[in-house]
Amino acid sequence: MTVPRWVRLPSQPMLRHLLLAVAGGAVLYVVTLRISSYDDYQLGEIALYVVALAGLSLLTGTNGQISLGHGAFMAVGAYTVALLMTHTQLNFILELVAAVAAAAVMGLVIGLPATRLKGPYLAGMTLLFALALPPIASKWPATFGGDQGLTTTVPTAPGSLNPEEWLAQIQIVAALVVLVLLANLMRSRYGRSLRAVRDDEIAASLAGIHVARTKVLAFVISAGCAGLAGALLGLSTGVVNTGEFPLTLSIQLLAAMVLGGTGTLMGMWWGAILLVYLPQWSTSLSGRFSLGSGVSAYLATILFGAVLIVVMLVAPTGVQGGLRWAWGHVPGVGRGREPAPAGVSSED
Repeated sequence: MTVPRWVRLPSQPMLRHLLLAVAGGAVLYVVTLRISSYDDYQLGEIALYVVALAGLSLLTGTNGQISLGHGAFMAVGAYTVALLMTHTQLNFILELVAAVAAAAVMGLVIGLPATRLKGPYLAGMTLLFALALPPIASKWPATFGGDQGLTTTVPTAPGSLNPEEWLAQIQIVAALVVLVLLANLMRSRYGRSLRAVRDDEIAASLAGIHVARTKVLAFVISAGCAGLAGALLGLSTGVVNTGEFPLTLSIQLLAAMVLGGTGTLMGMWWGAILLVYLPQWSTSLSGRFSLGSGVSAYLATILFGAVLIVVMLVAPTGVQGGLRWAWGHVPGVGRGREPAPAGVSSED
């Protein structure tokens, strides 16, 4: 089937990504005005998880480094925003930038030793980071609020917008900006360097790529995205405490990234949707079947694992890879191509 020239997207990556972001943002803006306040809250949470998952997809899918500590990077961003809101009168945008910077610096600290680690050793180090960070808030309760945490406030909504609509729109804009920036990065020579290091570090080094620097850069960018997501999550909950960033969050982020499609960006929307709605579905199931409190506490994790297993059996390249494969087999549209390998970031 021949696509009319007037509906084809521009070939220039930046222009194409901006056009898609503006179109998607316009649709989501209308949606935020038509749905309930609670649905706006959930839509905003989906958007903030997209930010974290997109950064993780860059690190793991594009660069080949496994992280089980992204929940901790989110905590760094959230606490940074909460501390600034408590002790300063900075502009809201500057507070978000500070959250990104703080998490990126922490990513640099973790990324430097990560250059000498691979596979389970790298996963173990990031897991240790996720375990070690939360007790800090309990050790200095006067600064970090202890178990009660620190409060955050959403900037005053303009016009007739209610706070939920305004916050959802802020989170959606943040997600679209991050997706555009990462999509262009993946299409640049830096993106090619990240994939080259993932595929073969020796060959990449012989081609003139500084392997260690490239891996650290991936960690810094990914951690910065997680920090922004954590700051937005802190705004959604209104309170920043260690209970919002358990170890299971880091594991669920990694699973959601794989489920959506490792190395893709659009696929992260699918993973974020499951992260937001699976706990709600598990609560409904628990109430319907009168499950005990012990089962209910872990039902969301059990369902997430079950969905991940089914998706990996049906679509090994994740939901987004499966959709590409299905679209390629539509008569008159594709040629029945096989889906791209799991790590290939051909999806903007």
